[in-house]
Amino acid sequence: MRRVEFRRVDWQFTSTFRISYRTRTHAEAVQVEISEGTLTGRGEAFGVSYHGETAESVLAQLNAMKSDLINGLSREDLQTHLAPGGARSAVDCALWDLEAKRAGKRAWELAGMSSVYPLTTDYTLSLDSPQAMAQAAAAVPQYTVLKLKLAGDGDLERVAAVRLARPDAELIVDANQGWNEQQLYAFTPRLAELGVQLIEQPLPAGEDAVLAQFNSPVPLCADESCQTTASLPSLRGKYQYINIKLDKTGGLTEALRLAQAARAAGLQLMIGSMAGGSSLSMAPAFIIGQLSRFVDLDGPLLCTADVPHGIAYEGGLMSIPTALLWG
Repeated sequence: MRRVEFRRVDWQFTSTFRISYRTRTHAEAVQVEISEGTLTGRGEAFGVSYHGETAESVLAQLNAMKSDLINGLSREDLQTHLAPGGARSAVDCALWDLEAKRAGKRAWELAGMSSVYPLTTDYTLSLDSPQAMAQAAAAVPQYTVLKLKLAGDGDLERVAAVRLARPDAELIVDANQGWNEQQLYAFTPRLAELGVQLIEQPLPAGEDAVLAQFNSPVPLCADESCQTTASLPSLRGKYQYINIKLDKTGGLTEALRLAQAARAAGLQLMIGSMAGGSSLSMAPAFIIGQLSRFVDLDGPLLCTADVPHGIAYEGGLMSIPTALLWG
């Protein structure tokens, strides 16, 4: 019989973190441990805030299914037992970790990869004034890819200020659904001139039909508009990239399915995470990172602490997670 434990862990940000629709001082995570004999699999998730998920709601879901896990619920059965979201993600990733330990293999081998390589993650700049974002960019010359959180009014000034401060950096911008159609048309040509490589979720999910007729000078990436494999038909002709996050997909199992289906549909990939978090939540996403053009797995860099045996970062270069951490 399995032993199962759930706990809440708050990861404090190094500074206040702002995006278009909220401000936070810490990331509220839930960790899962599933043990069989001497082996323990672990997972960490946050839930999807814009779906109303919180650490408390995730823990409530987990406690409601605890007996099923104790009685041996499989990872395959989990996919239909629980809807996508933070609770399923934490359990799914813990089961991947447990299966890898049981098999004496790394998780990426179980996913069909013979080897993996270090990844370069972006570093996220919280939404702020142009001057403050430029100062933040100048203060982190060790990060070669910067992701700027935007919100609408003043965004061109923000990006221009960061570009002036960091002419060397590759820039990604994330509007978090914060633009309207007029801003989309006005901003994108100038962002192209500023060398922006990708625009994440410019318009609100469900209000992005106009993108099918819009020839953007900068590639567009669906984040809130892309949850699971079932989202793909609605993205056709609107986006060139999707941002896969394990909390949205409900874990690594569905994330791998989504990655494969998206590539087959001609979409390119970004791997992301909910803001903040420890190396325990980055490690499963690292596998999807092997398939991705853009990597946004900087959670531990934004927080004041990490789990033991965390991923080593040299600037934005992520080392391969060790088996002592996960998988």
